Amino acid sequence: MANKAEYVQLEIGDDVASVRDRLSFLRGQRVLLIWPEEGTVLTRKLDLVLVQREAMRRAIRLALVTHDPVVTQHAAELNISTYETIGASERGRWRRGRSKVFANRFQRPKDEPLPEDLKEVASRIYAEESALERRGRIIRGIIAVILFAAAAVGLGAILIPSATIILTPAQNRIATSAEIIADPQSLGIDIENRIIPATILSVQIEETGTIPTTGVQDLQDTTAAGSVIFINQANQPVTIPQGTIVTTGTGDPVQFRTTQPVELPGGVGLQIEVPIEALQGFGGETGNVASGTINTIVGPLAESVTVRNLAPTAGGANRAQKVINQEDRDNLLAIVKQQIQTRAYSEMQANATATQCIILDSIQIGEERDDWKIYSGEVGQAADSLSLTMRAVIDATVVEVPLARQVILAQLSGQVQAGQTLNPQSIAYDSGCESVVGFDQQTGRATFTLSGTGVITSMIDTAAVAQNLAGRSLTDAAAYLVTELPLQQGIAPQISVQPDGLDRMPVLPFRILIQIQEVPRV
Repeated sequence: MANKAEYVQLEIGDDVASVRDRLSFLRGQRVLLIWPEEGTVLTRKLDLVLVQREAMRRAIRLALVTHDPVVTQHAAELNISTYETIGASERGRWRRGRSKVFANRFQRPKDEPLPEDLKEVASRIYAEESALERRGRIIRGIIAVILFAAAAVGLGAILIPSATIILTPAQNRIATSAEIIADPQSLGIDIENRIIPATILSVQIEETGTIPTTGVQDLQDTTAAGSVIFINQANQPVTIPQGTIVTTGTGDPVQFRTTQPVELPGGVGLQIEVPIEALQGFGGETGNVASGTINTIVGPLAESVTVRNLAPTAGGANRAQKVINQEDRDNLLAIVKQQIQTRAYSEMQANATATQCIILDSIQIGEERDDWKIYSGEVGQAADSLSLTMRAVIDATVVEVPLARQVILAQLSGQVQAGQTLNPQSIAYDSGCESVVGFDQQTGRATFTLSGTGVITSMIDTAAVAQNLAGRSLTDAAAYLVTELPLQQGIAPQISVQPDGLDRMPVLPFRILIQIQEVPRV
């Protein structure tokens, strides 16, 4: 043929479907299928039949380049040309292949006898069997049955027995604790040095507080006033000038003065009432004295006149008012700052996720300004109370609890020895980052303590146990389990065999079922 052949290089993974797909693009051409240098494909005759049928359907003439003798033989039976090299295929003449290699019942040769025609011959041959041969055949059959039955019994003795063993591996609870550093400057978790990254959370809060003032400013006291009775002790009249001083005679003396001049008539026992007021220095409540306590005259009149107050003096009062002092402002500022921090923590806690923990010691005022503080009064101003409205930015260090727990998990895992495993469901941690050891206000770096516990369980190779127990007596098997395996103290292994009454373990290891149970929790 004059047209040049198309080459199709086969790969190890090619199959009939992939080769037929590649032939679908090559209608009416000569196609040379080239087998891989190493390995082979399409080794079944049926593979070549299907490929050849696809080629004929698309008017393609096939030839093969292969060193596989099996493929070469199948190709010869299908009348497909095969070559050792591509060059040989270009020089040779390609045969026209065929796709049918199996004959059906309609293609049977005309002289071939039918199965029905052979029955008579077969029956005559069978009838010619001698009695001796028939007896031998029967004996052989009986022996075969006996051997089969014995084999079945022996096989049943091996396959039917089964055993179930329940084991409780040894368990031990371990605990650990670590001081973990939460550093806002850290970019990742450092298990070895127990450092985890942290976040600085900020919130702006405004609060108002009010306290009573404690400053006092003294005012002018009111003066006590009253009256006294002067009693003449002689027969001559006595002139008592305005400003005559009288005083109390017991305790600390309180002095008064008369507020008007009077003339005391002459005669022993005669008397006159004169108004008085407390002197300066005895103002306020000090001038309020009881009746009968004013009994002394200061000056020469004391030789001829006596004095008494029949009623108490009254009207003296100490006057003062409350004012704002610097201590009030300082105390109020501290109170409002505490209120701001408390409210900031509440807002941060409400906005924090379930995995975040706020370091309480880290809550501090990050920014405050004088123009963010408004007092209701100045120092020295008269007021019964002082109020402050203040705004500030509060900062706090926030920790991702799962990162801290990774440090604890690593320390717990470090306690696990060879042949043991740490049960993830048994691990428990304390609440979070409340146990603060130290806090650096400049860097926001916090150190807190976190603890955790877990249960380690001894591992048991169930396949190896079944292998070692196969064929042993029950007593020997129980001793092996107790002495050779890491089992929980106080919990004996449970062994049950089927059928009941067997005193040995099954011979086949796969007929031994090993069940592992956890230590019962009280």
